[in-house]
Amino acid sequence: MDTGTHLVIGLGLAGLAHLDPVVASDSTVATAVLIGTVLGSQAPDFDGLLRMKGNAVYIKNHRGLSHSLPALILWTILITGGLALAFKGLPLLHVGLWVLGAVCFHVFTDLFNTYGTQAFRPFTEKWISWNIIHIFDPFIFISHLIAIFLWVIRAAEPQWIFPVLYTIMAGYYIWRTVTHYRLEKSLPRRDPDSEERDQYYLIPTVNLSIWNVVKRKSDGSYLLGELRNDEFRWLDQVAPDDHPAVEASKSHPSIAAFLYFSSFAIAEVKPYEWGYEVRWADVRYRHRKQYPFVAVLRMNLKYEPIDSYVGWVSESRLEKKLRMDPF
Repeated sequence: MDTGTHLVIGLGLAGLAHLDPVVASDSTVATAVLIGTVLGSQAPDFDGLLRMKGNAVYIKNHRGLSHSLPALILWTILITGGLALAFKGLPLLHVGLWVLGAVCFHVFTDLFNTYGTQAFRPFTEKWISWNIIHIFDPFIFISHLIAIFLWVIRAAEPQWIFPVLYTIMAGYYIWRTVTHYRLEKSLPRRDPDSEERDQYYLIPTVNLSIWNVVKRKSDGSYLLGELRNDEFRWLDQVAPDDHPAVEASKSHPSIAAFLYFSSFAIAEVKPYEWGYEVRWADVRYRHRKQYPFVAVLRMNLKYEPIDSYVGWVSESRLEKKLRMDPF
C-alpha cells in the first residue's frame, strides 16, 4: 500500500488496541502503543532510504529484506526497545505484540498489490504479488479516515469503532479476493483467441470496476487489455525485439536490477547513428497508452554503456534524464 494508507492503518490499529484492557486502562501505555503501531506500520518501507544509492538499488531491494520474515521480528524489537527507553515501566509484552501486529499487517497488505514483496525470505527470493488490491485503495483509506475521525470527536469508544472497521475490512478483502479469482478464471472464456499455453493476469486499478488484463503468450509476447464494468477488450500488443543489444543490456546493473524485480519485462531496441537505446518496460503498468515503469540503457555501436535510467517516468521526462551524446 502507499505511505498514507499505511499511516491511517497504523492509527487504526492503535484504536483497535483498546480492546486490550492493559492498553485501554493506562493512557501512557495507549500513547506508547499509538507510537508503536504508527512506526510499525511504516517500518518495512524505511528501505525507501535506498533511493539515496540510486533507483536501481532501490528497485531491486524495495520490499525485499525489509519485508522478510526475519525483518518482522527485527522491526518489532527495535521499535519496542525504543519505546521501552522512552517510557519507563511499559508492559512490553502487550506493547510488543501490537507493534508486531502493525509490522505484519503492513507486509500482509502489500502482498495483495501488484508490486509485491519478498515476504517469504529467507526461504525464497520469489516476489509475491497477488494482484488483488490497488496500491492505493480509496475504500480502505477513506473508511479508516472516518473511523479515526469518529474516535477523535469521541462519537463512540474505540473498542466499538475499530472492531467494526476491521470486520468490514476483512469482508472487503474476502470480496475482492473472490472477485479477482472469479474474473481471472473467466478470462480464457472471454478471449476468442485463447490458446492452451496462454497465461492471463488480472491487475487491479484504483477504480473497483476496472481491471487491467495481461496475457502472456508462449512466444514471449503480451496482449494488454481492460475489463471495464464486466466488458472485456484488448488494447495493445507488444513483442520483444530480437537484437544483440538486448542481450548486451542484461549485464548492466540497472537492467539487471529491473529484471530481478520484474517478470513481465519486454525489450524494445531503437537504433541511432551513435548506437542503440534498449528500453525494458514492465507491461503490468500500462497507463494511457504508455508503459511508465522502465529501465533504459543507451549504448554505443560497440554495446558499451553511455547512460541509463530505471524507474517511473513519462516519455518527455525520460529524454531529460538521458544523455544523447555518446562521447
